[in-house]
Amino acid sequence: MPFPWVKIGTCGPANQRSEYYERFSAVEVQQTFYQPPRLQTALRWRREAPLSFEFSLKAWQLITHEPSSPTYRRLRHPIPANQRGRYGSFRLSDEVLEAWAVTEEIAQALRARVILFQTPASFDLSSNNQEMMRSFFRRIDRRDYLLVWEPRGGWPEQEVEDLCRELDLIHGVDPFRDRPLAGSIRYFRLHGKDGYRYRYTDADLAWLKDEIDSGKITYLMFNNLSMAQDAERLQQMLNG
Repeated sequence: MPFPWVKIGTCGPANQRSEYYERFSAVEVQQTFYQPPRLQTALRWRREAPLSFEFSLKAWQLITHEPSSPTYRRLRHPIPANQRGRYGSFRLSDEVLEAWAVTEEIAQALRARVILFQTPASFDLSSNNQEMMRSFFRRIDRRDYLLVWEPRGGWPEQEVEDLCRELDLIHGVDPFRDRPLAGSIRYFRLHGKDGYRYRYTDADLAWLKDEIDSGKITYLMFNNLSMAQDAERLQQMLNG
C-alpha cells in the first residue's frame, strides 16, 4: 500500500470475518452502538484478526441517544419507563457512565484506538447539550483513545470546531457533505452521496484519493449498500 497512513474498511464487516480480514485493514464495529457483544466475543474477534488489523468502534447508544430513538428497540433489555430520563445526551448518570465502561471494555478487548460518538439530529445546539458534553468528556478516563464526534443536524461549523478543540475531539464527517474541522487525524464515514443505496463513481473515488493524499492518518469507513465493493475499488485505485 503506497499510502500506509490510510485505513480503509466498512461500517460492520461486509462478509465473513476471515475473508474480510484478508481484504481490508480496518473495520468500524457497529454492534457496540446497538447492543455491545459479550467480552469473550470481542476477544475472539481480536484473536482471529491479523496483528496489524485495526478495529474502531461506535460508542453505545445509551451514551448519546435518548430512549425515544427507534434504535433502542435492538437492546437486549428494554429501558424501564421510570428510568428513561437517565439515558442518552451525555448525561452524567450512573447508567450513562456504566454504558461508557462497557464501551471501553470492548475497546480494550479489541485494542481499538478510535471510539466514535455519533449524536442524532435531535441533539441540537443548546447550551445544556454543550455543557453535558463538556461534563462527560472531562469526567471519563480517555486513556490514549482517539475520540471522534460525528454530529448530526444543524450544528454551525464554528461551534463544532470550538467544541472539538476545547474537548480534544476529532470531527468525524462524511467528506461529501461536510469538511473536517478539527482533530489530529481524519475520520471519514461514507454514507452514500444521496443515501444508503448510492454506489460511488470512479470520479467520487478519485476525489477521495486527492483528499487523503496528504500524509495525515485517514480512516475511510464506507457505510452504503455497496460498501465492500466501493472500499475495494478505492484500495485498487490507491495501489494502482
